[in-house]
Formats: sequence, C-alpha cells, structure tokens
Amino acid sequence: MAGAALGTGILGDALAWPFFEERHRAFAATLSDWADAALPGLPHGDVDAACRARVRALGDAGFLKAVVPAAHGGLTEALDVRTLCLAREILAARDGLADFSFAMQGLGTGSITLAGPEAMKRRILPGIRDGERIAAFALSEKEAGSDVAAMATTAAPDGNSHVRIDGEKTWISNGGIADHYIVFARSGEGPGARGLSAYLV
Repeated sequence: MAGAALGTGILGDALAWPFFEERHRAFAATLSDWADAALPGLPHGDVDAACRARVRALGDAGFLKAVVPAAHGGLTEALDVRTLCLAREILAARDGLADFSFAMQGLGTGSITLAGPEAMKRRILPGIRDGERIAAFALSEKEAGSDVAAMATTAAPDGNSHVRIDGEKTWISNGGIADHYIVFARSGEGPGARGLSAYLV
C-alpha cells in the first residue's frame, strides 16, 4: 500500500521495517501524494522566490509541523527523526529545493526547539510551522567548515541584554532571505567545541 502511494518500491519496502509505525506510513503516503501534485506547479526560475514558495507551500499543507514540537503546534511531542528522514527522502526524490527548504526550516530552529527559552519558542516556532518565516543556519567559516572546533567567530556580552558577535561566516543556507539566523560563535565556556554557543539573530 505505502509503496504504491510513494511510487517507489525501495522506500515502500523500507516502510515495512518494524521501526516505522502506521503514522509514519500515513505521513509518507500523504506527503508523496501532495508532492506529486503540488511541487511541479511551484516556481523554478529565481532561486530565492522558488525557496520562499516551497516554504510557504509546505507550511500551508501542514508538513512543516514535523519540524516543530507539539507544544507549538507541531506534529509530535518531540521532534521525530523517522518522520524527518521520510520527509527528506520523499521531497528529495521529487524536488531538491523542496527538500532543502524543508530541511532548513528544521535546521534553522533545532537549537531553539532543544534549548531556547519559552518566550523565544512562542515567538519563532509558529511562523516556521506555518511557512511564514524562513530560517537560516550560520555555522561554517572559511577556515572552519567541517572542523567546527576551529571556529573563530566570537560572542561576548555587550551591555545588559545584548551580545556582540565578531567574525565572518560562509555558505549560509538561506542567506539573504531568512527572517532569522542561528549563528554559532565562540562564547568561551570551554576549549574547542565546548566553548561554542548558538545565538538567534
């Protein structure tokens, strides 16, 4: 059943594995049907406009609920990796930019979901869920791509409630069109990767 809905025997066989539940199979079938119907009609010319259109369409259809916890209108109580992986597999097979758009909404809010203050979650996550906000993720630097511990960007207190971030980031996904950026910087609590923090900009 799921294999036919997905249009691919490989993923259909995988959905029969015991760690997938019926809710995963239903999600996969619904997303596949939607993707086949909706994605071909979305713009493809201008990349920024195409990305915005995909985020909005995914939000309008309710699929971005998978990147937000239930307390903020999401699909499950905590982020469910199996659902996220299925969504990425299904979208990537049909439209690489749709997969990217979905992934960045989660990647650009994951640290908020996991460790952000409640007020920040209330302010940011509903807009991500509905496709009204676009998230970005600023981690890599020219000299610190895969070696995150080599990061040179710094963050230091600047007044009562502000932080000054000094440094340069590269390869920022959604750079230029995002409503917020999760920026990683060296805050100095420990050596290497232990001295890094994430900031909402």
